[in-house]
Amino acid sequence: MLTVPQLEVLRQRRSEKWSGHPPGVIGATVAELDFALAPPIAAVLHDAIARSDLGYAHEVTPQLRAAFTGFAARRLGWRVDPDRLTLIPEVLIGLIELCRVLAPGGKVGFATAGYPPFLEQLPPAGFTIRQIPLRTDGSFDLDRLAVELRDGLRILILASPHNPTGRVLPRDELEQIAELCAEYDAWVLADEIHAPLVLPGAEFVPWLEVSDAARERGIALTSASKAFNLAGLKCALLVTASDRAQDVVRRLPFTAEQVGLLGVIAAEAAFADGDAWLDALIAQLDRNRTLIGERLPAGVTWSPPQATYLGWLDCAGLGLAPDPAAYFLDRAKVALGPGSDYDPAGRDRVRLNFGTGPELLTEMLDRMNAALPA
Repeated sequence: MLTVPQLEVLRQRRSEKWSGHPPGVIGATVAELDFALAPPIAAVLHDAIARSDLGYAHEVTPQLRAAFTGFAARRLGWRVDPDRLTLIPEVLIGLIELCRVLAPGGKVGFATAGYPPFLEQLPPAGFTIRQIPLRTDGSFDLDRLAVELRDGLRILILASPHNPTGRVLPRDELEQIAELCAEYDAWVLADEIHAPLVLPGAEFVPWLEVSDAARERGIALTSASKAFNLAGLKCALLVTASDRAQDVVRRLPFTAEQVGLLGVIAAEAAFADGDAWLDALIAQLDRNRTLIGERLPAGVTWSPPQATYLGWLDCAGLGLAPDPAAYFLDRAKVALGPGSDYDPAGRDRVRLNFGTGPELLTEMLDRMNAALPA
């Protein structure tokens, strides 16, 4: 059911993952999928173009409310109030604007390694960032969180599932985070954009299903963009489960007109009719995860991700410091995400996007193996 275009066709794409690389390079950096669009999504987009339906978005449509609440219940075990959905252009913009409302000029924390725009875009927006390094086993450091909260941390941005490690936080860990933040009256903004991409063997717990404390001081942000490869269409959702959180959302400067209408149309189709395609995607990502474990270059270690299509690879055993990503780009013609983009202390790491077909993934891994010194 899933197809990946030929490499020469992929290189014609103008999105970030495939543009800007020299000839012969395979892109495995930014979180975009190589698979062809889900047929229901392609169909509604073609229909919109055919009727020249490219004006402004207006509001959370009844179709989107029904589609998302159904998807959340069916696939995520999440009971969403359809009246507590708010349109935003994208998750990152929503996070920054929520921080501006909740703690202008204040302290914002997140786990590191972390999503690079958290490191890059929060300081220019006026915030002091507090990095909370993950424990060596990849779990959230609750002791460090407590220290930061005592020191005035007002907002925790929680990537769940985590990017770049792909770890799915268990319920007990989430409950402890909620209790700690409630004790200090801090807010949790849950970036759950990768939630539809939990792989076999793990179970995702939505933040707003964790506890009363999580619902009272929490806001979830999500989108169809990562699971269905729709990032360029600019449509995401804020979800609340308390009056206090909804009051915060009402103070945001967004209007629905800032959201892409094609994004709304595509999200409706993804959430309502994309299950079969998404099931096939998850099955392929699970096979790709196994393939990586079998063909990973000797000296590279990883913890297989429980979600996402991103591998967080430790190259310390290869002796390629200070930049293994630059080495593989130069010697293997494989473009990987440099670890230092995700964590200033992560120079021995690279992030591998394995959201592609097995043939191309095998080619990438073979190139990486062949590029290493004998």
